Amino acid sequence: MGNTPFIVCRCEEVTLEQIIEVIERYHCSSRETKLRTRAGMGICGGRTCRPLIDRLTGQMDAEKAAYSLPLKVQPPVRPISFGEWGRGS
Repeated sequence: MGNTPFIVCRCEEVTLEQIIEVIERYHCSSRETKLRTRAGMGICGGRTCRPLIDRLTGQMDAEKAAYSLPLKVQPPVRPISFGEWGRGS
């Protein structure tokens, strides 16, 4: 378990290491981190990973986070189960 990556965004399979690398390299806000990594752009619309991404950007670059807007959650029009998703139309 020592080398197992910690998945932050399950929908887009973005790891904690990837997010930290992007924040350190580009000094990103939450929105920029989302655009660079696709974290928060999956089927859940960021409901699962958005709070952690906001927290990480705030901790790593507090000055930039103070001036940036928090990520917007955009869930589907209506939640659907994985069973419905798998059956298709």
